[in-house]
Amino acid sequence: MTTSVAVVGSTGKLGSQLCQLIRESDDFTLVAELRSTSDVSEVLAADIVVDVSLPQVSKSVIEFAVTHGKNILVGTSGWSRERIATLEPLFAAHPEVGVLFVPNFSLGSTVAAHVATFLAEHFDSIEIVETHGLTKVDSPSGTAVATAEKIAAVRAGDVVAPHAEQRARGELIEGVPVHSLRMAGTLAKQDVIFGGVGETVTISHLTSSNQSYAAGLMASLRKTVGLTGVVVGLDKVLDL
Repeated sequence: MTTSVAVVGSTGKLGSQLCQLIRESDDFTLVAELRSTSDVSEVLAADIVVDVSLPQVSKSVIEFAVTHGKNILVGTSGWSRERIATLEPLFAAHPEVGVLFVPNFSLGSTVAAHVATFLAEHFDSIEIVETHGLTKVDSPSGTAVATAEKIAAVRAGDVVAPHAEQRARGELIEGVPVHSLRMAGTLAKQDVIFGGVGETVTISHLTSSNQSYAAGLMASLRKTVGLTGVVVGLDKVLDL
């Protein structure tokens, strides 16, 4: 018996890739493909929901799915720890429902961010530079926000970020400066740069093909089945 899936944001790059992966899988069936403007009630035909829509649409999709008892995988960008916290009353009212937030489905990106947390304890100067193509609508990226949050969580003190009030110094996420580039010829790249006395260390990840998301998408989809409570990050899916 397969698990039926509804995908909201099915016409986007990530959504169309996921729909194709579901069609090719043996354990899932695609029963609803929704645009961001579709009637969200169409998700009721499915066992689980995937939201890869737009930041301004995502909240209403999550609220509808959770209140109707549907487990949901959220891959829409923009869900920082602070924004997720605004939905805590909703999640508390429906503890039997599973919600999985994944800022980035790339295995390599997830591992790189995990490695960065080990260095974060040993360097006080830390900045993030993330690059995406011209069509990415949000900045900083969800991946960069999640990385900055992870770095801040493992540190005993603040990151050294001089002249943070200057706009060119990037946006401070949990005290970590994040610089966003939106350029032609690029899919996705993130550098986490650590500075110490007489040295720098850079943890770099480059995405050159959307195929890098396939394994993480399917692992996350399988994690969503039978999930209860709220889980954030592909690292939790991979048990890093």
